[in-house]
Amino acid sequence: MAKEIERKFLVKGDSWRELGVGSVYRQGYIATQNAVTVRVRIANNQGYLTVKGPSVNYSRSEFEYEIPVADAQEMLDTLCDRPLIEKVRYKIEWGGLIWEIDEFNGANQGLILAEVELSDEQQQFELPEWIGEEVSSDRKYFNSNLAKFPFSQW
Repeated sequence: MAKEIERKFLVKGDSWRELGVGSVYRQGYIATQNAVTVRVRIANNQGYLTVKGPSVNYSRSEFEYEIPVADAQEMLDTLCDRPLIEKVRYKIEWGGLIWEIDEFNGANQGLILAEVELSDEQQQFELPEWIGEEVSSDRKYFNSNLAKFPFSQW
């Protein structure tokens, strides 16, 4: 079974911007029920279908599959809840780990989150200066919830 162990933080300041180049992501949710999500994403002209299980602490099962971009686009257009998640993702190496910074657009404009994937829940890591409050356990920051309750409506 594939497992994702991830910590999520708010981002402060702009010093991170000079550290990476962004890629446009567009994603939507076909289903979100009983803490299980089915997501469709287009990133860097590639389509993905992802199934994620319920979160337990910082971990959850995750199964991701490449799909044709035309299929992903059709699913985004016809099967996914609105609003779609639109963001630019920056990947930045820091302290031997890859941090993913998501700068949201559309209905979530103004929200900037950073995520770091770990090898185990107890892994120690260095926080960059541009990392703010941890929101790993705050479900309102899950992308699947941002699709239902966008940042612009908080």
